[in-house]
Amino acid sequence: MTLHLALEVDGPGAHPAAWTVDPRPTADALGARRLRDVVAAAENAGVTFVTFDDALVPSPDGVAGRLDAVTRAAYVAPLTSRTGLVPLAHPAVVEPFHLASQVAALDHASLGRAGWLVGSGPVPGARRALDRPVADGQDLRDETDDVARVARDLWDSWEDDAVVRDTATGRYVDRDRLHYVDFASGGDGLPAGPSARATPDGVRAPFTVKGPLIVPRGPQGRPVVVGRHAAVDGGLLDVALVGDVADVAAARAAGSPLVVLDLAVTLDGAHGTAAERRAVLDARTPWDAPTAWTGDAAGLVEVLLGLRGVVDGVRLLPAVLDVDLPVVVRDVLPALRVARATPTTRPGATLRDTLGLPRPVNRYAAAAATA
Repeated sequence: MTLHLALEVDGPGAHPAAWTVDPRPTADALGARRLRDVVAAAENAGVTFVTFDDALVPSPDGVAGRLDAVTRAAYVAPLTSRTGLVPLAHPAVVEPFHLASQVAALDHASLGRAGWLVGSGPVPGARRALDRPVADGQDLRDETDDVARVARDLWDSWEDDAVVRDTATGRYVDRDRLHYVDFASGGDGLPAGPSARATPDGVRAPFTVKGPLIVPRGPQGRPVVVGRHAAVDGGLLDVALVGDVADVAAARAAGSPLVVLDLAVTLDGAHGTAAERRAVLDARTPWDAPTAWTGDAAGLVEVLLGLRGVVDGVRLLPAVLDVDLPVVVRDVLPALRVARATPTTRPGATLRDTLGLPRPVNRYAAAAATA
Protein backbone atom coordinates (compact mmCIF):
# COMPACT_ATOMS: atom_id res chain seq x y z
CA MET A 1 0.00 0.00 0.00
CA THR A 2 1.17 3.51 -0.79
CA LEU A 3 0.78 6.68 1.22
CA HIS A 4 0.30 10.08 -0.38
CA LEU A 5 2.26 12.90 1.24
CA ALA A 6 0.91 16.45 1.18
CA LEU A 7 2.45 19.58 2.62
CA GLU A 8 1.10 22.91 3.89
CA VAL A 9 3.32 25.70 2.50
CA ASP A 10 1.72 28.94 3.72
CA GLY A 11 3.73 31.60 5.53
CA PRO A 12 6.54 30.86 7.97
CA GLY A 13 4.98 27.61 9.25
CA ALA A 14 1.93 25.96 10.72
CA HIS A 15 2.73 26.78 14.34
CA PRO A 16 1.01 30.06 15.31
CA ALA A 17 4.31 31.33 16.76
CA ALA A 18 6.42 30.30 13.75
CA TRP A 19 6.93 33.89 12.70
CA THR A 20 8.75 34.63 15.98
CA VAL A 21 11.58 32.18 15.23
CA ASP A 22 11.63 32.06 11.44
CA PRO A 23 15.25 32.51 10.36
CA ARG A 24 14.40 34.97 7.58
CA PRO A 25 12.51 38.30 7.59
CA THR A 26 8.73 37.84 7.50
CA ALA A 27 8.43 39.83 4.29
CA ASP A 28 10.71 37.25 2.64
CA ALA A 29 8.68 34.38 4.15
CA LEU A 30 5.61 35.69 2.31
CA GLY A 31 7.44 36.55 -0.92
CA ALA A 32 7.32 35.00 -4.38
CA ARG A 33 10.90 33.71 -4.41
CA ARG A 34 10.50 31.85 -1.15
CA LEU A 35 7.16 30.36 -2.29
CA ARG A 36 8.76 29.16 -5.51
CA ASP A 37 11.66 27.57 -3.62
CA VAL A 38 9.41 25.81 -1.09
CA VAL A 39 7.08 24.34 -3.72
CA ALA A 40 10.03 23.28 -5.88
CA ALA A 41 11.59 21.49 -2.89
CA ALA A 42 8.29 19.72 -2.21
CA GLU A 43 7.90 18.67 -5.84
CA ASN A 44 11.48 17.42 -6.13
CA ALA A 45 10.96 15.37 -2.97
CA GLY A 46 7.87 13.69 -4.44
CA VAL A 47 5.06 15.37 -2.50
CA THR A 48 1.68 14.54 -4.08
CA PHE A 49 0.16 17.96 -3.46
CA VAL A 50 0.77 21.16 -1.55
CA THR A 51 -1.87 23.29 0.15
CA PHE A 52 -1.93 27.06 0.55
CA ASP A 53 -3.68 28.41 3.64
CA ASP A 54 -5.28 31.86 3.61
CA ALA A 55 -6.68 34.57 5.88
CA LEU A 56 -8.38 37.94 5.59
CA VAL A 57 -6.50 39.54 8.47
CA PRO A 58 -2.74 40.28 8.64
CA SER A 59 -0.34 37.74 10.12
CA PRO A 60 0.38 38.03 13.89
CA ASP A 61 3.52 40.09 13.27
CA GLY A 62 1.47 42.77 11.53
CA VAL A 63 2.87 42.23 8.02
CA ALA A 64 0.07 42.70 5.51
CA GLY A 65 -0.07 42.40 1.73
CA ARG A 66 -0.06 38.63 1.28
CA LEU A 67 -1.64 37.57 -2.00
CA ASP A 68 -4.64 35.27 -1.80
CA ALA A 69 -4.07 31.52 -1.94
CA VAL A 70 -5.44 30.96 -5.45
CA THR A 71 -3.16 33.66 -6.87
CA ARG A 72 -0.14 32.14 -5.14
CA ALA A 73 -1.01 28.71 -6.53
CA ALA A 74 -1.40 30.21 -10.01
CA TYR A 75 2.04 31.80 -9.70
CA VAL A 76 3.78 28.45 -9.15
CA ALA A 77 1.62 26.55 -11.67
CA PRO A 78 3.93 27.12 -14.68
CA LEU A 79 7.00 26.58 -12.47
CA THR A 80 5.97 23.03 -11.54
CA SER A 81 5.00 19.91 -13.47
CA ARG A 82 4.12 17.10 -11.06
CA THR A 83 2.83 18.32 -7.70
CA GLY A 84 -0.83 19.18 -7.16
CA LEU A 85 -1.70 22.74 -6.15
CA VAL A 86 -4.55 23.06 -3.66
CA PRO A 87 -5.32 26.61 -2.45
CA LEU A 88 -7.81 27.39 0.30
CA ALA A 89 -10.87 29.45 -0.58
CA HIS A 90 -13.56 29.95 2.05
CA PRO A 91 -17.18 29.72 0.87
CA ALA A 92 -18.24 32.40 3.36
CA VAL A 93 -16.05 35.11 1.83
CA VAL A 94 -15.73 34.24 -1.88
CA GLU A 95 -18.60 34.46 -4.36
CA PRO A 96 -19.37 30.90 -5.58
CA PHE A 97 -19.24 31.77 -9.28
CA HIS A 98 -15.88 33.51 -8.94
CA LEU A 99 -14.50 30.71 -6.77
CA ALA A 100 -15.42 28.07 -9.34
CA SER A 101 -13.98 30.20 -12.17
CA GLN A 102 -10.68 30.79 -10.37
CA VAL A 103 -10.12 27.14 -9.50
CA ALA A 104 -11.10 26.03 -13.02
CA ALA A 105 -8.61 28.54 -14.47
CA LEU A 106 -5.95 27.14 -12.11
CA ASP A 107 -6.70 23.66 -13.44
CA HIS A 108 -5.97 24.90 -16.97
CA ALA A 109 -2.85 26.79 -15.89
CA SER A 110 -1.45 23.75 -14.08
CA LEU A 111 -2.45 21.31 -16.85
CA GLY A 112 -4.75 19.40 -14.54
CA ARG A 113 -3.06 19.61 -11.14
CA ALA A 114 -5.52 21.92 -9.36
CA GLY A 115 -7.56 21.30 -6.26
CA TRP A 116 -9.72 23.34 -3.93
CA LEU A 117 -9.19 23.27 -0.16
CA VAL A 118 -12.64 24.13 1.19
CA GLY A 119 -12.39 26.65 4.00
CA SER A 120 -14.58 25.95 7.00
CA GLY A 121 -15.50 27.52 10.32
CA PRO A 122 -15.56 31.20 11.27
CA VAL A 123 -13.40 33.66 9.32
CA PRO A 124 -11.73 36.40 11.41
CA GLY A 125 -12.32 39.82 9.89
CA ALA A 126 -15.03 38.64 7.50
CA ARG A 127 -17.69 41.16 8.51
CA ARG A 128 -15.32 44.09 8.18
CA ALA A 129 -13.97 42.89 4.84
CA LEU A 130 -17.34 42.10 3.26
CA ASP A 131 -19.62 44.70 4.89
CA ARG A 132 -22.40 42.12 5.08
CA PRO A 133 -23.62 39.45 7.50
CA VAL A 134 -21.67 36.19 7.64
CA ALA A 135 -23.34 32.88 8.47
CA ASP A 136 -22.18 30.85 11.45
CA GLY A 137 -22.89 27.50 13.12
CA GLN A 138 -25.11 25.13 11.15
CA ASP A 139 -26.00 27.89 8.69
CA LEU A 140 -22.32 28.22 7.76
CA ARG A 141 -22.03 24.46 7.36
CA ASP A 142 -25.09 24.45 5.08
CA GLU A 143 -23.71 27.36 3.06
CA THR A 144 -20.40 25.54 2.67
CA ASP A 145 -22.21 22.52 1.26
CA ASP A 146 -24.23 24.71 -1.11
CA VAL A 147 -21.10 26.42 -2.45
CA ALA A 148 -19.30 23.09 -2.92
CA ARG A 149 -22.36 21.72 -4.71
CA VAL A 150 -22.78 24.65 -7.09
CA ALA A 151 -19.03 24.75 -7.83
CA ARG A 152 -19.24 21.13 -8.93
CA ASP A 153 -22.25 21.98 -11.12
CA LEU A 154 -20.45 24.96 -12.66
CA TRP A 155 -17.40 22.85 -13.52
CA ASP A 156 -19.79 20.64 -15.50
CA SER A 157 -21.59 23.55 -17.19
CA TRP A 158 -19.25 23.19 -20.20
CA GLU A 159 -19.19 19.75 -21.76
CA ASP A 160 -15.75 18.42 -22.66
CA ASP A 161 -16.24 19.07 -26.39
CA ALA A 162 -18.02 22.43 -26.03
CA VAL A 163 -15.02 24.31 -27.49
CA VAL A 164 -15.03 23.66 -31.25
CA ARG A 165 -12.72 26.45 -32.56
CA ASP A 166 -14.25 26.26 -36.04
CA THR A 167 -12.32 28.91 -37.98
CA ALA A 168 -14.34 28.34 -41.14
CA THR A 169 -17.56 29.50 -39.49
CA GLY A 170 -16.02 31.69 -36.79
CA ARG A 171 -17.55 29.57 -34.03
CA TYR A 172 -15.56 29.14 -30.82
CA VAL A 173 -18.09 27.11 -28.81
CA ASP A 174 -21.04 24.86 -29.47
CA ARG A 175 -23.69 26.62 -27.40
CA ASP A 176 -25.76 23.45 -27.18
CA ARG A 177 -22.98 22.04 -25.02
CA LEU A 178 -23.12 24.93 -22.53
CA HIS A 179 -25.59 24.58 -19.65
CA TYR A 180 -27.29 26.91 -17.20
CA VAL A 181 -26.90 25.74 -13.61
CA ASP A 182 -29.83 27.74 -12.17
CA PHE A 183 -28.95 27.08 -8.52
CA ALA A 184 -30.68 28.67 -5.51
CA SER A 185 -29.13 28.26 -2.06
CA GLY A 186 -30.82 28.08 1.30
CA GLY A 187 -30.91 30.97 3.75
CA ASP A 188 -33.70 33.24 4.91
CA GLY A 189 -31.83 36.53 5.31
CA LEU A 190 -31.59 39.41 2.84
CA PRO A 191 -29.53 38.76 -0.29
CA ALA A 192 -26.00 40.17 -0.07
CA GLY A 193 -25.96 43.87 -0.92
CA PRO A 194 -26.26 47.35 0.58
CA SER A 195 -29.69 46.53 2.07
CA ALA A 196 -28.12 43.74 4.16
CA ARG A 197 -25.51 45.92 5.88
CA ALA A 198 -27.60 46.37 9.02
CA THR A 199 -28.31 42.66 9.35
CA PRO A 200 -26.41 41.11 12.30
CA ASP A 201 -23.86 38.34 11.83
CA GLY A 202 -25.16 34.81 11.95
CA VAL A 203 -27.96 35.46 9.45
CA ARG A 204 -27.45 33.50 6.26
CA ALA A 205 -27.82 35.43 3.01
CA PRO A 206 -29.19 33.31 0.15
CA PHE A 207 -27.57 33.36 -3.27
CA THR A 208 -28.42 32.26 -6.80
CA VAL A 209 -26.16 31.13 -9.63
CA LYS A 210 -27.26 30.82 -13.25
CA GLY A 211 -24.13 29.87 -15.13
CA PRO A 212 -22.61 28.67 -17.34
CA LEU A 213 -19.10 29.26 -16.08
CA ILE A 214 -16.83 31.67 -17.99
CA VAL A 215 -14.04 29.05 -18.09
CA PRO A 216 -14.22 25.85 -20.18
CA ARG A 217 -14.16 22.49 -18.43
CA GLY A 218 -10.66 21.79 -17.16
CA PRO A 219 -8.28 18.90 -17.87
CA GLN A 220 -9.53 17.01 -14.78
CA GLY A 221 -13.20 17.61 -15.51
CA ARG A 222 -13.56 18.80 -11.94
CA PRO A 223 -10.63 19.92 -9.78
CA VAL A 224 -9.96 17.78 -6.72
CA VAL A 225 -12.03 18.97 -3.75
CA VAL A 226 -10.30 18.68 -0.37
CA GLY A 227 -12.10 19.52 2.85
CA ARG A 228 -12.28 18.82 6.54
CA HIS A 229 -14.36 15.86 7.61
CA ALA A 230 -17.66 16.88 9.23
CA ALA A 231 -17.28 20.46 7.94
CA VAL A 232 -18.36 19.50 4.41
CA ASP A 233 -20.72 16.81 3.16
CA GLY A 234 -18.46 13.80 2.49
CA GLY A 235 -20.23 13.12 -0.79
CA LEU A 236 -18.98 16.46 -2.11
CA LEU A 237 -15.34 15.73 -1.28
CA ASP A 238 -12.64 13.83 -3.12
CA VAL A 239 -10.28 14.00 -0.13
CA ALA A 240 -11.42 14.31 3.48
CA LEU A 241 -8.97 15.75 6.02
CA VAL A 242 -9.09 14.32 9.53
CA GLY A 243 -7.26 15.45 12.64
CA ASP A 244 -7.25 12.04 14.31
CA VAL A 245 -7.14 8.45 13.09
CA ALA A 246 -10.25 7.84 15.18
CA ASP A 247 -12.19 9.86 12.59
CA VAL A 248 -11.09 7.82 9.57
CA ALA A 249 -13.96 5.32 9.62
CA ALA A 250 -16.55 8.09 9.90
CA ALA A 251 -14.96 10.00 7.00
CA ARG A 252 -15.08 6.91 4.80
CA ALA A 253 -18.67 6.20 5.81
CA ALA A 254 -19.60 9.78 4.87
CA GLY A 255 -18.63 9.02 1.27
CA SER A 256 -15.17 10.54 0.85
CA PRO A 257 -13.09 8.44 -1.59
CA LEU A 258 -9.79 9.31 0.10
CA VAL A 259 -8.94 10.21 3.70
CA VAL A 260 -5.81 12.19 4.63
CA LEU A 261 -4.56 12.74 8.18
CA ASP A 262 -3.27 16.15 9.24
CA LEU A 263 -0.02 15.67 11.16
CA ALA A 264 1.77 18.57 12.85
CA VAL A 265 5.54 17.99 12.83
CA THR A 266 8.41 19.52 14.78
CA LEU A 267 11.73 17.85 14.02
CA ASP A 268 15.22 17.68 15.43
CA GLY A 269 17.60 19.86 13.47
CA ALA A 270 20.38 22.41 13.47
CA HIS A 271 18.25 24.82 15.48
CA GLY A 272 17.86 22.40 18.42
CA THR A 273 15.97 19.29 19.38
CA ALA A 274 12.33 19.06 18.45
CA ALA A 275 11.24 19.11 22.10
CA GLU A 276 13.27 22.25 22.80
CA ARG A 277 11.96 24.00 19.70
CA ARG A 278 8.36 23.05 20.41
CA ALA A 279 8.64 24.26 24.02
CA VAL A 280 9.89 27.67 22.88
CA LEU A 281 7.09 27.99 20.33
CA ASP A 282 4.36 26.83 22.71
CA ALA A 283 5.56 29.22 25.40
CA ARG A 284 4.74 32.07 23.03
CA THR A 285 1.51 30.70 21.54
CA PRO A 286 0.16 27.20 22.33
CA TRP A 287 -0.51 25.02 19.28
CA ASP A 288 -3.71 23.00 19.51
CA ALA A 289 -2.80 20.27 17.02
CA PRO A 290 -4.76 17.06 17.70
CA THR A 291 -2.18 14.75 16.07
CA ALA A 292 1.50 15.70 16.19
CA TRP A 293 5.01 14.29 15.95
CA THR A 294 7.78 15.94 17.93
CA GLY A 295 11.08 14.13 17.53
CA ASP A 296 13.63 12.95 15.00
CA ALA A 297 13.18 12.16 11.32
CA ALA A 298 13.62 8.40 11.79
CA GLY A 299 10.76 8.33 14.25
CA LEU A 300 8.53 10.25 11.84
CA VAL A 301 9.35 7.76 9.09
CA GLU A 302 8.22 4.91 11.35
CA VAL A 303 4.99 6.75 12.17
CA LEU A 304 4.26 7.32 8.47
CA LEU A 305 5.02 3.72 7.54
CA GLY A 306 2.63 2.62 10.26
CA LEU A 307 -0.15 4.73 8.74
CA ARG A 308 -0.14 2.82 5.45
CA GLY A 309 -3.48 1.07 5.12
CA VAL A 310 -4.96 3.22 7.88
CA VAL A 311 -5.25 6.43 5.83
CA ASP A 312 -4.67 7.19 2.16
CA GLY A 313 -2.28 10.01 2.89
CA VAL A 314 -0.82 12.41 5.42
CA ARG A 315 -0.65 16.19 5.17
CA LEU A 316 2.43 17.40 7.00
CA LEU A 317 2.08 20.70 8.86
CA PRO A 318 5.70 21.78 9.59
CA ALA A 319 5.97 23.90 12.73
CA VAL A 320 8.52 26.25 11.12
CA LEU A 321 8.68 25.65 7.40
CA ASP A 322 12.25 26.77 6.75
CA VAL A 323 13.54 24.65 9.65
CA ASP A 324 11.42 21.50 9.35
CA LEU A 325 11.00 21.23 5.57
CA PRO A 326 14.72 20.64 4.86
CA VAL A 327 14.67 17.72 7.32
CA VAL A 328 11.55 16.30 5.66
CA VAL A 329 13.12 16.61 2.21
CA ARG A 330 16.53 15.25 3.24
CA ASP A 331 15.68 12.51 5.73
CA VAL A 332 11.98 11.60 5.62
CA LEU A 333 10.80 11.41 2.03
CA PRO A 334 13.89 9.58 0.70
CA ALA A 335 13.42 6.90 3.37
CA LEU A 336 9.77 6.51 2.36
CA ARG A 337 10.77 6.14 -1.29
CA VAL A 338 13.31 3.45 -0.40
CA ALA A 339 10.49 1.63 1.41
CA ARG A 340 8.27 2.10 -1.67
CA ALA A 341 5.70 3.68 0.58
CA THR A 342 4.90 6.74 -1.54
CA PRO A 343 3.73 6.98 -5.17
CA THR A 344 5.94 8.51 -7.86
CA THR A 345 4.56 11.75 -9.26
CA ARG A 346 4.95 11.97 -13.04
CA PRO A 347 5.16 15.00 -15.34
CA GLY A 348 1.97 15.28 -17.35
CA ALA A 349 -0.16 13.38 -14.85
CA THR A 350 -3.17 15.17 -13.42
CA LEU A 351 -3.69 15.35 -9.69
CA ARG A 352 -6.58 12.90 -10.11
CA ASP A 353 -4.25 10.51 -11.92
CA THR A 354 -1.70 10.67 -9.10
CA LEU A 355 -4.36 10.18 -6.42
CA GLY A 356 -5.99 7.32 -8.33
CA LEU A 357 -9.28 9.19 -8.67
CA PRO A 358 -11.37 8.76 -11.85
CA ARG A 359 -12.09 11.70 -14.11
CA PRO A 360 -15.75 12.60 -13.47
CA VAL A 361 -18.21 12.17 -16.29
CA ASN A 362 -19.94 15.43 -17.18
CA ARG A 363 -23.41 15.18 -15.68
CA TYR A 364 -25.11 17.05 -18.53
CA ALA A 365 -23.48 14.92 -21.20
CA ALA A 366 -24.39 11.78 -19.26
CA ALA A 367 -28.02 12.93 -18.94
CA ALA A 368 -28.22 13.65 -22.65
CA ALA A 369 -26.78 10.22 -23.49
CA THR A 370 -29.46 8.45 -21.45
CA ALA A 371 -32.37 10.68 -22.53
